Amino acid sequence: MKRETALLLAPGVLVLTLGFVLPVLRVLTLAFDAKTGFGLDNFARFFADSFYPLVAWRTVRLSLVITLVTALFGAPLALVMARAPRWLRMALIVVVVLPLMTSVVVRTFGWLVILGRGGLLAQTLAYFDLAGRNFSLMHTETGVVLAMVQVLMPFVTLTVLSTLEKIDPRLEEAARVMGANFWTTLRHVVVPLAMPGLVAGSLLVFALSASSFVTPGLIGGVRLPVLGATIYQQVTGTLDWGFAAAQATLLLILALVVALPYAQGARRAGASR
Repeated sequence: MKRETALLLAPGVLVLTLGFVLPVLRVLTLAFDAKTGFGLDNFARFFADSFYPLVAWRTVRLSLVITLVTALFGAPLALVMARAPRWLRMALIVVVVLPLMTSVVVRTFGWLVILGRGGLLAQTLAYFDLAGRNFSLMHTETGVVLAMVQVLMPFVTLTVLSTLEKIDPRLEEAARVMGANFWTTLRHVVVPLAMPGLVAGSLLVFALSASSFVTPGLIGGVRLPVLGATIYQQVTGTLDWGFAAAQATLLLILALVVALPYAQGARRAGASR
């Protein structure tokens, strides 16, 4: 049995080692590499100026906001899809998955047209006398959040949907028979059982948003840099691989510091219910 288990695990472990462990070790080696040998020079450069800590804080803050908004809209959509007739569910799944089949650059340029000066959003607000035609959400954190939510919402929606489909409908029927209304059933039955999917989807969205640089770079521009964009700039522009690796290492640490307590807290909250 142990031999069969080892053989089954071997391909996955090999892929994980080649695709994750070795690259991470290489990044750590570059991050701690200094002219005098092993050192913290690259990390000292990060904290020597207030610019990079502010960029790191903006990255974490925007990622948390994007994750929250995505969960608030994606989870109810997943619930509607789980309770909808089969034909409507399939149509909604196609609508949700369709943006994933489009290049992220194409989707982001679409948001440039919508959010820019004289764009669809500005024209709509001007029609209702809510803003002028020169209104723009380009180079703003709100614009970045809107674009990123549209890009990442399918990850939460589909993850929560897969969890909701496994919930036995008789549990909700039993709660309703016992006198619970819709909201009580949702709070005490559906949400605790769907919590693993919500946690997994939220963590996935947070990791993707924290490491993203294409959409924040195009929507936010140089006025709102994030760590992913500065890492890309260091690698392709200045060719400073050591400093880029140090930033990537700090980004990984920040993501773990935020994600691990969240996962533990959500798991305890779900267990207590």
